[in-house]
Amino acid sequence: MQERASGSGPTAAVVVNPRIQDPQLLREVCERAAAASGWGSPVLLETTPDDAGAILARRALETGADLVIAAGGDGTVRACAEVVAGTDVPLAIVPCGCANLTAVALRIPARLHAAVQVAFQGQDRWIDLATADGALFTAMAGIGLDAAVVGATPRAAKRLAGWPAYAAAGTGQLLRPPSAFAIRLDDDEPLRRVARSVTVGNSGLLPGGFPIMPDARLDDGMLDVVILAPSGLLGWASVGLRIVARSRHDDAQLERHRARRVEITADADLPRQADGEMIGSARSLTVAVLPGVLRVRVSRARAGQS
Repeated sequence: MQERASGSGPTAAVVVNPRIQDPQLLREVCERAAAASGWGSPVLLETTPDDAGAILARRALETGADLVIAAGGDGTVRACAEVVAGTDVPLAIVPCGCANLTAVALRIPARLHAAVQVAFQGQDRWIDLATADGALFTAMAGIGLDAAVVGATPRAAKRLAGWPAYAAAGTGQLLRPPSAFAIRLDDDEPLRRVARSVTVGNSGLLPGGFPIMPDARLDDGMLDVVILAPSGLLGWASVGLRIVARSRHDDAQLERHRARRVEITADADLPRQADGEMIGSARSLTVAVLPGVLRVRVSRARAGQS
């Protein structure tokens, strides 16, 4: 970024994943919205295979950006949030990925022009983040089946098909053998379960917007935990219907809890993910909430909602 010209107004840095559909259109829309809102000309910074956005976001802060806009999917949002968290600089989101779980939870408009308008004219709220064995995330982390689905979904399919690519990949993972888990919620005695996955959410939405954790809020200082243990295809059908219906009914196949810290131990190495990015296989996953550390830009009409 260049030094700000005198009187040029506040500046925004747009950290953009170049794989989005039309980077040039994004540039034009951002420039028009910035000019209409009294901002200086925004600077677009493209991510690379070696930097999902964290280095670029840090550079933006060091050069005095008043706003960081993450234009991409959950991976881009996560990388920018990791740097912006704990500062007074707000993070805005222009959802251009396949799942966009954090944007959906914040009710950021899916349309480009509307999302950019929120970035420059919305208002701010503070939300929680969480860490999964040191990896910061905004939406969800998990061990077991959910991570296996993420790992089995080709990047090209995600770019072309969006969230249905996860569903297609998931059909080949549904009957993976379950594992034995010990799950400690805060300081309670561990729960011992045989399950297919344990997922911890800061927000409660699956790709496609399906609410697997209907009570989750981004600003409540809590994590929501889902233990999935469906028995066969009929069990999966039952769980799926409950998720779609936003049912809060729990049983041995779908069990939900809340905590500030979650320690998960499995009986074997299992795949793990955070915000749709693989974080390596292991026998354990420890997740902790970071209350109110991220300032995000949201619609003025929805600033008080999750």
